[in-house]
Amino acid sequence: MAISDSDLERKREENAARADARRTLARTIERMGYPIEFGAVIADSLGTEKMMRRMIAYLHEAKPKSAEEIADEMLAITSDRDRWIQKKQAEYYNAKINVLLNEGLGTEDEDIDSSEMQNFN
Repeated sequence: MAISDSDLERKREENAARADARRTLARTIERMGYPIEFGAVIADSLGTEKMMRRMIAYLHEAKPKSAEEIADEMLAITSDRDRWIQKKQAEYYNAKINVLLNEGLGTEDEDIDSSEMQNFN
């Protein structure tokens, strides 16, 4: 399967936005007096542009006083992301189960009705 030019361009834009957010986060942490490497580790741990932007907003608003507070917020953000992913996975699989329950495993001729189930008891 070939990747279209528009898909490649979208991916390049996403990568550029992520790299920009990573640089911004690392520099923000450096301006607060911490090593830029600390900012890079925080950015890499967050992973996505959205999570990095959320951390940047936190840093500007809360103005944490220690590296521990920054690391703690990074852990809280990643925990929120993990919970959101679990929620979306549960919703997906719940929808699949509902389809299975509503439509059955096969055609009506293949489905076992409750009277046939009594023969198995």
